[in-house]
Amino acid sequence: MKVVAFPGPAGSHSATATTRLVPDGEARAVASFEAVVEAVVACDASLGVLPIESSLAGPVAETHDLLYEHPVSIVAETLLPIRHCLLARNGTPLAEVRVIRSHPQAFDQCRRLLAVLPEARRVPAATTADAAREVAASNDPGEAAIASADAADLYGLRVLDDDVADHPEAFTRFVAVAGHTVVERDERPWRTAMAFVTDHAPGALYRALAPFAEFDVNLVQLVSRPLPHRRWRSRFDAVLDGHPYDENVRAAFEELRELTRELRVTGSYAAAVDE
Repeated sequence: MKVVAFPGPAGSHSATATTRLVPDGEARAVASFEAVVEAVVACDASLGVLPIESSLAGPVAETHDLLYEHPVSIVAETLLPIRHCLLARNGTPLAEVRVIRSHPQAFDQCRRLLAVLPEARRVPAATTADAAREVAASNDPGEAAIASADAADLYGLRVLDDDVADHPEAFTRFVAVAGHTVVERDERPWRTAMAFVTDHAPGALYRALAPFAEFDVNLVQLVSRPLPHRRWRSRFDAVLDGHPYDENVRAAFEELRELTRELRVTGSYAAAVDE
């Protein structure tokens, strides 16, 4: 049975995504996003599961950086509907909430709630489930967490509001990462993830993107991330429709390789279908 690492604890959205991606795997909670990748690199886990994009808050920067910095590759993805709840201990009314714990991505998705509670201090947690667990363990009745209804059941918290996201239809894209890249493909729609670095010159990004238009390759995501050891320089993470062996994708890559300082594929996988 495959061991699948996810940023725990139980009750997190990543735990649900893990069950979807690898239903017959042995799900193993670890302490952080980085711990997921480290488990895969050390072969302590066959796969790792991480959130990579929110339909409301955009890309998850930490996941993008971990993919670039470590020898892992995306091998699968799934879309998970996200319903954020406000959780507290029994007897805590909304007006008395003074501390709200959650993952930073959840804070970004629940700005209207935070505006209603301007005096409440935000405390980031490794995952939304960690936030719920910390509230349950706290002696302060003024603490609350933005997390899932499953986390409320798991940690004995009360749901003060069962939908505090800014928009009712929120999805998060989760990816499974492995220490290898998938080469074989089937008939499903395919996606390829990559990272590239251009020259620091006028028009460099424009020229780098031109091959995709020239060879009719659809870019579905483009993310700019700083290069920490090269001040004010950036790399670009992109996802495109297609497989590296597709004739048009291969042609675009060949041309792109001549226009960039660095180009690497960070995953090839079947595209998740919107629900």
